[in-house]
Amino acid sequence: MAGKVIVITGASDGIGRAAARELSGKGHQVVVVGRSPTKTAAVADELHTDHLLADFSELSSVRALAADLSIRYPHIDVLANNAGGIFGKQRTLTADGHEMTLQVNYLAPFLLTNLLLPVLTASGGTVINTSSRASRMFSRFRIEDLDAAERYRPREAYGNAKLAQILFTRELDRRYAGDGVTSTAFHPGVIASGFSSEAGSGMGLIYRSRLANMFLKSTEDGADTLVFLADGTPGSDYPTGEYFTNRLPDKTHALADDAGLAEELWGRSAAMVGLT
Repeated sequence: MAGKVIVITGASDGIGRAAARELSGKGHQVVVVGRSPTKTAAVADELHTDHLLADFSELSSVRALAADLSIRYPHIDVLANNAGGIFGKQRTLTADGHEMTLQVNYLAPFLLTNLLLPVLTASGGTVINTSSRASRMFSRFRIEDLDAAERYRPREAYGNAKLAQILFTRELDRRYAGDGVTSTAFHPGVIASGFSSEAGSGMGLIYRSRLANMFLKSTEDGADTLVFLADGTPGSDYPTGEYFTNRLPDKTHALADDAGLAEELWGRSAAMVGLT
């Protein structure tokens, strides 16, 4: 059986890099997408595969990435929206005018996925979103304040973005599963990597602690569910439109089941990134 074409964003480090290695070893054609030219090229060279650069804090970069992918890869089996992060104590806006955490973790992947929908539909592709248990633990989700203009806390902003991502996952599957495009989200666990090390995030001490490696999962363990979903057959090996932990569907925030909220979020998100 021929391998899949799998695009992984945030693949220059952490679980993205670990997943790229594992999936490449299984015979899939992995396209490595990252922000750092040096790190991204190094992973691609190691795996003897292609790489592309994108900065999710700039929506113009996301549009350029989508255009490049559409030209180079008219067939994409899996889009793994893995890039993300938690940011510092002060609320920061991107050049596009959106709160940084929301844009990098949610709006940029939302835009990329929508721009690639023609390719994904023609390919019968699936979208995998790297989410987080923070969607349940830290979110204080208000659809009227997606950019956290009225209230900003680093952990809340991250939780809200990850909840938005799960709502997007379910709405994407609802809208497009009939056309052959499916979607899932997953929690990788708390990973021993450089993620969330930014000062003031409220989570940095966990990741910078000397004891971190004793309690946190390895990047390989964190990538396991991503590899399982990307390597498997949606709808056959696992149900779609679901949120996974350790390869199994898991409960998340109660709002994730609100179909009306998911539909409203889609419309607001499309307007925020300039989709008609």
